[in-house]
Amino acid sequence: MSGGKADSPGNMGFMTPPSDDLDVPRRSAGQQRRPLGDPATRWSQRADRAEAAIVSRHLRPVWLLPRTALGVVGWPSIRRERFFLTWHYWWQAHLIDCAVDAANRAPTIERRKRVATLVRSHRLRNISGWTNRYYDDMAWLAIALERAARIHDNKKAVGALGPLEQKLYTAWNPAIGGGVPWRVGADFYNAPANGPAGIALARLGRYERAAEMAAWIDETLRDPETGLILDGIHLPSGELERPIYSYCQGVVLGLETELAVHTSDSAHLDRVHRLLDAVEDHLTIEGVVRGGSGGDGGLFNGILIRYLALVAVMLPGNEHEQLADRRTAARIVKESAAAAWENRLDVEGEPLFGHDWTVSAQLPSGSGGAGGLTSNDAVSSSRVPERDLSVQLSGWMLMEAAHMVTAAGL
Repeated sequence: MSGGKADSPGNMGFMTPPSDDLDVPRRSAGQQRRPLGDPATRWSQRADRAEAAIVSRHLRPVWLLPRTALGVVGWPSIRRERFFLTWHYWWQAHLIDCAVDAANRAPTIERRKRVATLVRSHRLRNISGWTNRYYDDMAWLAIALERAARIHDNKKAVGALGPLEQKLYTAWNPAIGGGVPWRVGADFYNAPANGPAGIALARLGRYERAAEMAAWIDETLRDPETGLILDGIHLPSGELERPIYSYCQGVVLGLETELAVHTSDSAHLDRVHRLLDAVEDHLTIEGVVRGGSGGDGGLFNGILIRYLALVAVMLPGNEHEQLADRRTAARIVKESAAAAWENRLDVEGEPLFGHDWTVSAQLPSGSGGAGGLTSNDAVSSSRVPERDLSVQLSGWMLMEAAHMVTAAGL
């Protein structure tokens, strides 16, 4: 899988997006045939194409070893990226999560093997084990591996969950009123660590600790003016970091929905309703999630969409408020997906998604301008954000989410 035309900017012929109505994905055995005009079929086709683009452009063996694969973080790539000298742990966790989406949507032996290969390769490249110093990273991997563990025969994912669960559970700091820090030894406690950690722990049956995390976020990080979730807080000083990031809203919606499903506490339904209203009011334009960037930020809107889809299909309750919330979440997913698809480029027959779904995607002109690390250990955007694996993973998440809500009849 190494080399080839995908890494050569001289071979990148492209055109304006054609109609995709004739793209009929192969069905797995026993999969029900849907009419070609059915929305769920259409989004499944588009998700197939998003998956194929990631596989052909980004998946490469780790250090040329057989039976390994991870996502090269840029396309076209530079040497250090192709040889995985550049390592973005949490991007690869989302790659596993997207591969699980595809394997659940249209199960095949190839997809199941791909999930297993990605899981095995993540452990190999991380060198020191499954864990690292960043609690947000570990939470994302725990979420992906818990889902991967449900796929038949994925024993390695099951074995990884113990160490990750222990790290996330014991990171809770009651001495300062709760919260999980961003990384080991840090004084910064933020939504990007506590939100996914809560989701992971809830899915592992640790509902009490997950509920503590949800309450801590609501009490500590909710902006009283907008209703949105702030980035984080330095403790014990109490200094807030006030940027609003779309993925902070997503993980809180996901956590509260998980708890609404598994507990009888109506506070979780109320928090979903309040935050969903704030997201619609402040983070969308005509139903489309706005903005976007590359680097780490390339994943932010995709994560919001993933958990909006979860709200749409999982939020319990048949009162008017819950029915309206499910419809609102589904509408944002579908409108965002339609905009991103309309504004994509087709490069050698495969979609390239824009970093901002409301404007036309840009074609990376070469392998230069790769993103780097900031002083806060965040990954900065490539010069053309569409080059970044993070941006393309968000596009894939979006297509899978659109399929999920339309397949549910929403």
